[in-house]
Amino acid sequence: MSQNGYSLGRDVTLAIILPDGDSLNMGKVTKFSSKQDTTDQKVKGIDGVTDHLRFYEGWSGSFEAERRSNDLDSYFAKLEANYHGGIDEPPATLQQTIVEPNGEVSQYRYERVLLKYDDAGDWAGDKSVHQKISFVATRRIKQ
Repeated sequence: MSQNGYSLGRDVTLAIILPDGDSLNMGKVTKFSSKQDTTDQKVKGIDGVTDHLRFYEGWSGSFEAERRSNDLDSYFAKLEANYHGGIDEPPATLQQTIVEPNGEVSQYRYERVLLKYDDAGDWAGDKSVHQKISFVATRRIKQ
C-alpha cells in the first residue's frame, strides 16, 4: 500500500521461477534493486554535429534477504555441482508485481535470468543471517 502517493517497498512482490517451473524461496526479502544496462556511443559527423546512439544490454540488480531456510544454499550448491559435472545452467525468470499508488497493478517479467550468490551470510550469536544475491537478465518485459 502506497503512502501519500509514494510507492513503498512493500508495494512490490517478487517471484523467481526456475526452469522446471518451481519457485525459488528467497527467504525474507528486505531489499530489491534493478537497473537497465545500456551502452552509449557518440557519433561525431564531419559537420561537427554529434549524434547519440544507445544499445540496450539487458538488466541487472540484486536482492538482500534474511535466511529462513536452506533453499538458496541448496540451489547454488546444485548449480555449482552441475557446472563441475558439465551440465548446462538454464536461466530462470523473475516476475515483479507492483501495486501502484493509484491502485493499478504493474507487472514486469525479467527473462533469461542468471543469479549469483554474492554473500551466503555471516553467522553470529544473536543476529539473523543476511544474504545477498545479484542477477543479470536479458530483457524486462511489461506484462
